[in-house]
Amino acid sequence: MSDLTVDQFKRALPAQMKKTVDQDMVDKINQTISDPEVREAFRENLLSYASVMSMGKFKMENYINAVKYVSYKLMGDDNITAYSKAFPDKIQRFMQQGVSSKDIASYVTAYNKSKLVNLIMEQTLVPTWVLNQDLYQKALNVQAQLMVSANSEKVRTDAANSLLNALKRPETHKVELDIGVKEDKSIEALRAATTELVAQQREMIRAGALNAQEVAHTKVIVDGEYKEVN
Repeated sequence: MSDLTVDQFKRALPAQMKKTVDQDMVDKINQTISDPEVREAFRENLLSYASVMSMGKFKMENYINAVKYVSYKLMGDDNITAYSKAFPDKIQRFMQQGVSSKDIASYVTAYNKSKLVNLIMEQTLVPTWVLNQDLYQKALNVQAQLMVSANSEKVRTDAANSLLNALKRPETHKVELDIGVKEDKSIEALRAATTELVAQQREMIRAGALNAQEVAHTKVIVDGEYKEVN
């Protein structure tokens, strides 16, 4: 198991936090937990969740302590046990001051709900389908075996249908856009008036009553308004 190095920690942190890391800090991190397995998990979590430091104004010490607390929780400890392991000095001080168990539990609950802890906890969430990929494959294997070797035709058919549904290609959704223009009565009236005018102008040009320039500036009246036909 390798210890955390200054370079590793700096690479994981946002730019504004890199300057806070020095060898003395890293040495303390490497010495903070005696259990080698817990220390390894703590080290990996420090590097994995470092991006949360860009989501608020957090002190490096607070981040290290919060990761330690979350690491114990991820290993199965309840809130109070994880807090006791992450902050043994605080628990010792509470005991010396005669703080009641109820009050200690309240402090732990408040810490568990803090912004930094919750940002780190969000980073630890793994989608169920990813977490249970091995069970998914085992279920497929069982269905495949039933499809081939079950005595009942219904069981074989159900297993086959189950596999078809589980393994079918994702559907491609076609998005169709309606780019047509819905015509209202004014557009219909304009078309009719224009068509009629063109026919009249054609006859008048043939008869010599209009020339091209006059046709270009003809006004079309639709419901009391006009449009120039260019």
